[in-house]
Amino acid sequence: MDIVMVTPECAPVAKVGGLGDVVHGLSRELAVRGHGVAVVLPKYDCLRYDRIEGFGPCGEDLHIPYFDQSISCSVFSGMVDGLQAYFIEPRSHHNFFNRGVYYGHGDDPERFAVFSRAALEFLVKTGRHPDVIHCHDWQTGLVPVLLEEVYRARGLRHPRTCYTLHNVRHQGTVGAHVLGMVGLLPAELMAPDRLLDHRRHDSANVMKGGIVYASAVTTVSPRYAQEIRHTDQGCGLQETLEHHAGKLSGILNGIDTHVWNPEIDPLIARPYTAARLDDKYENKHALRRRLGLSEAFKPIVAVVGRLDRQKGSPLIQYGLGFALANHAQAVLLGAAVEPDIDHEFQALKREIGDSPDCSLTLGYDEELAHLIYAGAEILLVPSAYEPCGLTQMIGLKYGTVPVVREIGGLADTVVDANYADRAFEERTGYVFRNFDAKGLESALWRAIGLWHRHPVYFRQLQVNGMRVDNSWERSGEAYVSLYQTIRAR
Repeated sequence: MDIVMVTPECAPVAKVGGLGDVVHGLSRELAVRGHGVAVVLPKYDCLRYDRIEGFGPCGEDLHIPYFDQSISCSVFSGMVDGLQAYFIEPRSHHNFFNRGVYYGHGDDPERFAVFSRAALEFLVKTGRHPDVIHCHDWQTGLVPVLLEEVYRARGLRHPRTCYTLHNVRHQGTVGAHVLGMVGLLPAELMAPDRLLDHRRHDSANVMKGGIVYASAVTTVSPRYAQEIRHTDQGCGLQETLEHHAGKLSGILNGIDTHVWNPEIDPLIARPYTAARLDDKYENKHALRRRLGLSEAFKPIVAVVGRLDRQKGSPLIQYGLGFALANHAQAVLLGAAVEPDIDHEFQALKREIGDSPDCSLTLGYDEELAHLIYAGAEILLVPSAYEPCGLTQMIGLKYGTVPVVREIGGLADTVVDANYADRAFEERTGYVFRNFDAKGLESALWRAIGLWHRHPVYFRQLQVNGMRVDNSWERSGEAYVSLYQTIRAR
């Protein structure tokens, strides 16, 4: 099959979070399976150009509508980890993608509406008629809309669209003028069964448009697909999702086992496997040396990732304190975007000072992240909501037992050691239900307690997790099956 990814992110050249990793990992898996894959991205000025091979203009000059005028767009191409990638640059005084950042500007809806139109114009101009156009999150929600309303009539009759919802809390609510800006007809689209926002009846909802018009809609875990239909996790889109439930499915993300694999990881002190788990402890010693922690008879409880409300920042702070008070060491690697949360963690870092049992690194360090996964024994992921989550899957791969909240992809990937109706060989971590201190205490205490009192059973949990297949091979097969289904319609 011929597959085109239209996306705002693709690691390692344009990555803000997990979306970039997902596009990269899935695209590589599809290419390994023999499918033709191309990735279309905006040409941000902050791209990692050092990770693009053969970067240069590809000779295409696009012209797309912009209100009653037009915008010219240049297209550049290059290879990213063996993937063919195209980068679209609108030439305009608005400098849509020359901002030094990927997102965060008031005109983000306009920026990505222009990109979505240009991506389809690029396919028409180059005569490419892929089997599937796979678009991601609200930034490309207009792609299925534009395909059906404009580009079918211009010859793109062959492609089907797959639209993946990575995070439903960000939906792209825009003024109707944004639709008209790129050549759509607001009078026809501003209807309850199309793009009219469910809360603001003077606005269009770009994510809703993608759901309504796409051939298939996916989320990044099966549990999240149910949550957004039946709970407030749908953030107002429940009725639309229920109406289109027949084309909605959840496919769990994978992790890139060429990058996250303790058997071959060049960034850790000593490689190890489930059969050589003792070698993991050389990484624990290396982690302690790097962070200045004492060589005490205690497990290391780790937090790796963003520090925000989605990831459960209040419970992260509470969990660190609980670990220290209950015969464990604690390490954290993460950054907060919101100033108030950053202030809280900066204050906590000052309070901890030079503790021999705790280290907080406020930022992101790729090498340190690998060493933490390899050196810690327990990984804390107390998310308020979690569409999928990669952290807990990486932890499992590294034999670092996850303590997670029973939500979204966390519930799909971690099997509780005590209460699951599964054989012990299938249990992999600790799960708590309520988003509160009491729930976290129960799960974290069970993990720490098992490490101290029953090391043989704790070791078996580690081995169980390392044997779980969370690679893109499994997820890639599910996406290929979905693509084949929508092609046949």
